[in-house]
Amino acid sequence: MKKVLIITYYWPPSGGAGVQRWLKFAKYLPEYGWQPVILTVDPQFASYPQRDESFSLEVNPDCLVFTTKSFELYNLYKLVSGKKEIPYGGFANESKEGMLQKASKFLRGNFLLPDPRKGWNKYALKRAGELIREFNIETVVTTSPPHSTQLIGLKLKQQFNIRWIADLRDPWTDIYYYNQFKHTALARKIDQKYEREVVENADLLVTVSEDVKRIFAEKSTLAIAAKTFVIPNGFDEDDFRINNLPTETKKVITYSGTISEAYDVDCILKALIRLDDHIKSKILIRFVGKVPLSVEKVFIETGLEIELVGYVDHPKSIEYLLRSDLLLLVIPKAKNNRGILTGKFFEYLASGKPILAIGPTDGDLAKIILETRCGKLFDYSDSDGISRYIQDKMKDHIKEIPLKIANQYSRKELTRKIAQILEK
Repeated sequence: MKKVLIITYYWPPSGGAGVQRWLKFAKYLPEYGWQPVILTVDPQFASYPQRDESFSLEVNPDCLVFTTKSFELYNLYKLVSGKKEIPYGGFANESKEGMLQKASKFLRGNFLLPDPRKGWNKYALKRAGELIREFNIETVVTTSPPHSTQLIGLKLKQQFNIRWIADLRDPWTDIYYYNQFKHTALARKIDQKYEREVVENADLLVTVSEDVKRIFAEKSTLAIAAKTFVIPNGFDEDDFRINNLPTETKKVITYSGTISEAYDVDCILKALIRLDDHIKSKILIRFVGKVPLSVEKVFIETGLEIELVGYVDHPKSIEYLLRSDLLLLVIPKAKNNRGILTGKFFEYLASGKPILAIGPTDGDLAKIILETRCGKLFDYSDSDGISRYIQDKMKDHIKEIPLKIANQYSRKELTRKIAQILEK
């Protein structure tokens, strides 16, 4: 098989959505004639937001996996702050912003560009060069965030003139929490320079949605869009082969994943409060993942029964989706949010359960929900519509959505498309 070097910070035993994209591509790439050579950080040196040992069981035996050490500043943050977790998603898991958090955000935004994980780069760059020579590798994929990983690809392109594909799962200087880091004008300019150099010098770009493609195309006067492909995240059908699910005593509305104080949840709160008491008594709202105390408090004030599960491994998170009657998804209300297509949406889709989404009505998520008929997306101000939708779904017998409609978003089908890009 032809070999492709995939440089990714997130790899098992890392948890979270970011690890799944290339873990799943690597699972299926050998079926399309490509052997993945993975370069990642040694877990003993890594600063993962979450760990999920279940992902280690999914690594394809055909993958050749190599690790290096790293210098991790987030681990220093844990030591100084006394916290068990490192910050992630714009410090979304930090419930209060004290002096330490304010100082850390400023340092993060002005002295650790493009991000605090750039301490891995010098180790990864050296090992990547060795692997390119050892395996005669001609194609390299770098995937981010962390966007510092893209600078490894940039240097490899300069040193070896390899074919370089940059996979950008999220926007860079346009991510919805970017302004929280209080960049100075100089720091912002440096970060924008890094971003522009990556999009201009990569042979091909891959992004997760059409609007994110637009964002990166606007970073340069060159024809960036012409070399950019959209491959969204997806779902692995193997993950949904779960039997003997527990029976719920109530109608369950589930929110899975990270939610922070930056998310606009006023409309869903107003919608829940407007429900009649009979419907309210039947509902359980379940959060699977990290929930700040402030967000927990406002949901409790609705008078509904709330269950906080916390972070669980991936198989358990899928189980909770399958035990639900309605799945809630909120897109952050921020500039450039039309291209946000979270990985969890596709797992929501694969569960067959109806989806209640809140976000931009002209965004990429709205188009897919309409295309797959998997639920409904509401504007941030439409609490009346949300309330009616919840009331209807809680009364009706829930009809599962046929998976056939969503099969174009299966990991295997998306890997076929990635393999075609590797061949270009």
